[in-house]
Amino acid sequence: MLATPIYIICSPSPQVGKTLIARAMSEFLLLKSGTARSFDVNLNEPSLLDYLPNITETADVIDTYGKMQLMDPLIIHDRVPKVIDLGFHAFGEFFKMCEDIGFMKETARCYVVPVVLFVAGADRISFRAYEMLQRRIPPASLVTVHNEFVLRGGLPAAMDRERVIRITALPLFLKRYIDRLSFSFTGYLRNEKDWSTELHQWIRRNYNMFRDLDSSVMLRGCYRSRGTDIVSLRCTRAT
Repeated sequence: MLATPIYIICSPSPQVGKTLIARAMSEFLLLKSGTARSFDVNLNEPSLLDYLPNITETADVIDTYGKMQLMDPLIIHDRVPKVIDLGFHAFGEFFKMCEDIGFMKETARCYVVPVVLFVAGADRISFRAYEMLQRRIPPASLVTVHNEFVLRGGLPAAMDRERVIRITALPLFLKRYIDRLSFSFTGYLRNEKDWSTELHQWIRRNYNMFRDLDSSVMLRGCYRSRGTDIVSLRCTRAT
């Protein structure tokens, strides 16, 4: 039985490219599966809802009602891939809530596979948050994202493990181009016929990484249904 994946894009720090990665992942899943559902847990704009209003809904973890509204659809094995763009303000409360309700164990029982994509930073807050996730999240469910546009000096050694996705840096003019609310990664691939452009290759490289990650995640449901556990999740590193 193929699992239903949930991708939690997160960081305890602002301005690290988290929403950009959530956008790209959401568009990839929509292209691959024909359907996707995204949750925008942010205070600042522009947010994921502004970019992908047709598949995105707002959520919060401020009170019990908001937490229930967010968590209830996440434990359903409906084969609709899901993306959570988790704002830095909600980082601590979200993972505390996950621990309190036994979220990881509950999803495992339901053939739902959450994967935390931690967008790395070099500050002390990022280090502490990463250490916290290592204690609470199974190793196979924790992936480090190295956004080279933000973290140009390389990943800190403690975060540079096997499960790493590297988002290469774009020139500033292309970064501004893709930041427009009207821009679509999939739309660009379909409409730009010159595959040699830097942006075309950048999008395809990221989609290929997401494809490999998503294939591994969905197959974990097959192993679980056969009573087998997967020890590690290998992510493709960009070359």
